[in-house]
Amino acid sequence: METSKLFFHSNIRFLRERRRLSQEDFAALLGLKRTKLTALESGQTRNPTAEDLIRFSEKFRISIDSLMKVDLSKLTELKLRELEAGNDVYMTGSAMRVLAISTDKYNNENVEYVPATTKMGYASGGYADPVFIEKLPKYNLPNLPKNGTYRTFPGEGDSMLPIPDGSDITGKFIQDWKAIKPKTPAIVILKGEQNFVFKLITIHHEEGTILFESLNPVFVPYVLEVSEVVEIWGYYCFTSRKIPEVVQDLQEIKTMIQDLRKDMISGKK
Repeated sequence: METSKLFFHSNIRFLRERRRLSQEDFAALLGLKRTKLTALESGQTRNPTAEDLIRFSEKFRISIDSLMKVDLSKLTELKLRELEAGNDVYMTGSAMRVLAISTDKYNNENVEYVPATTKMGYASGGYADPVFIEKLPKYNLPNLPKNGTYRTFPGEGDSMLPIPDGSDITGKFIQDWKAIKPKTPAIVILKGEQNFVFKLITIHHEEGTILFESLNPVFVPYVLEVSEVVEIWGYYCFTSRKIPEVVQDLQEIKTMIQDLRKDMISGKK
């Protein structure tokens, strides 16, 4: 019987370099000696201990099965991002999720609309189901760039101001999360009841977290684990029948408060 090839040694080196960590820094994070990490990465240690396997699996948040059996360097960025986001559901690497889309009769990608009534179904797995996607309403946007996949989601709440409550927000699918710049406006699909949020996002790759900030500064920022995120769609445009309200600039409000404080001090004198 032919023995299956194992990729643990090359995988942990690949993942360390992907995070731009030196052997010395990564060994310190793991609580290992650098010499031991070097031996593991080079394959000199042919049979890692169970403790080592668990240690690396927990650090990278990738299953032991995938670390051992899948050559991660051969996966696309989307598949790697899925693994790193905690969506390691295909242990052999042979059937990992790709973005489900629909096309028109000319084989052009549609812009699917995800109604509010289907948000839960979409976030809980419909996003990866071609049948589910095919059933969504579809339309075309004029002058839409051809270099991406676009989808429209319903927005709600005052946290989006100056974008009006009830607007439909169209986003472009972001495959490479490492290319996302700080404070990028995006529709983020989350696991659980929260489903969809439209926020300014900043990804902290080393910590495995995402900072969410509202366009409306009244709302307090918050942080979630990257593993809570299913998809990210970079903001492209919004449509609304409401006229956006004018929101006073924070600097203007600050100036008004300072002037008021000066007036109060002058009054006391």
